[in-house]
Amino acid sequence: MSYALVLFVGFIAGTVSGIVGTGATVILLPVLVMVFGPREAVPIMAVVALMSNFAKITAWWREIDWRASAAYALGGIPAAALGARTLLALPENTVEIALGIFFLAMIPGRRWLARRNVVLGYGGMFAAGIVIGFLTGIVVSTGPLSVPAFAAHGLVKGAFIATEAAGSLALYISKAITFQAFGALPTDIVVKGLITGSSVMAGTYLARLIVERLSVAAFQYMLDIVMAVSGIALLWQALR
Repeated sequence: MSYALVLFVGFIAGTVSGIVGTGATVILLPVLVMVFGPREAVPIMAVVALMSNFAKITAWWREIDWRASAAYALGGIPAAALGARTLLALPENTVEIALGIFFLAMIPGRRWLARRNVVLGYGGMFAAGIVIGFLTGIVVSTGPLSVPAFAAHGLVKGAFIATEAAGSLALYISKAITFQAFGALPTDIVVKGLITGSSVMAGTYLARLIVERLSVAAFQYMLDIVMAVSGIALLWQALR
């Protein structure tokens, strides 16, 4: 029953994440903590994140902006490794509070930038990769943090989802390698991550059928909803 619950919620999380590009962690992590405990949930989620982003890339392969994802990854790969190594040295709840406030602030902030036609170029993507990569190493997920960065590059729908996934995949590989080096990814954790990730991937491929039917306006509203939920969840987790 425990694995059935994880697979069901994983499928829902993969579908939501496949539609708006993020949100899988917010939905799935509480269930992983309940079933496997907090010590195993974080590295399991790291494996799931790798599989989820791979599914998004393969679902929207032809629409990826490889230059944007490469610029983001070049800054983010070393920063994610550094963040993972310093994970235990920082007060995690402080980081969660800051990210929660940022996510909520970016709901009106993203629209403000869009109205003024502010575009993040490749240099901006490189800088965003450094900041978000470091934070990705520290906290479980910074998916909603990358939303405004890739949106400011002018990407929407499939191109947005796949390009963000390609950049994020590089960051999560860096984080996973660092976890492996410190013994945080034993075989049983990897197996649990692969089982859970399979349901997330299935939901991601289903999501493509939904995204193709969404208007750009509806897609933007769904991004706002996910950022609001993520921000509130992080603040609640940090303050409880």
